[in-house]
Amino acid sequence: MTYAVLVIDIQTGLVTPSPTPFEIDLVIERINKVTELARENKAPVIMVQHECPNSILEHGSDNWQLPPELTTERSDHIVRKTTPDSFLKTNLDELLKSREVKNLIICGYASEFCVDTTVRRAAALGYNVQLVSDAHTTHDKAHTTANNIRAHENATLPNITSFGSKISAIPTEDIRFKV
Repeated sequence: MTYAVLVIDIQTGLVTPSPTPFEIDLVIERINKVTELARENKAPVIMVQHECPNSILEHGSDNWQLPPELTTERSDHIVRKTTPDSFLKTNLDELLKSREVKNLIICGYASEFCVDTTVRRAAALGYNVQLVSDAHTTHDKAHTTANNIRAHENATLPNITSFGSKISAIPTEDIRFKV
């Protein structure tokens, strides 16, 4: 079965303003490890970028760009999105199907919004999902910390079985590509 890695919304305007997302430097390091492993295994790496006109994430703006700390390669794919769902109104599903991908490894920003929504949609579309449990992040919220939000997502998403696809939360060090 083939794999692909989705890196969701690791963009300058989301990860660099102060206060920064929880453990953002470590999260980017872990994402770089996962994408390096993907490239070694000839698995597609897909950078998903959110955009919104007349905002800090306007397409092409400095804030829309991927930060320099995030390792990218010419072979990486870019998917532009306008909602928390990386599949809605994008070519992501078509791109994955054209490469016969059945398994997604997902990491990025924001755990409770774009990461959560994309994991659920991927499972609903029949993809098996490995959420990289220590390589997604968000900002602290008024009701709880970003660390609690990440822990909640890691505990909740793998318990969703009604889609028929497997969702697991796996730390970076345990990610494997069985191509």
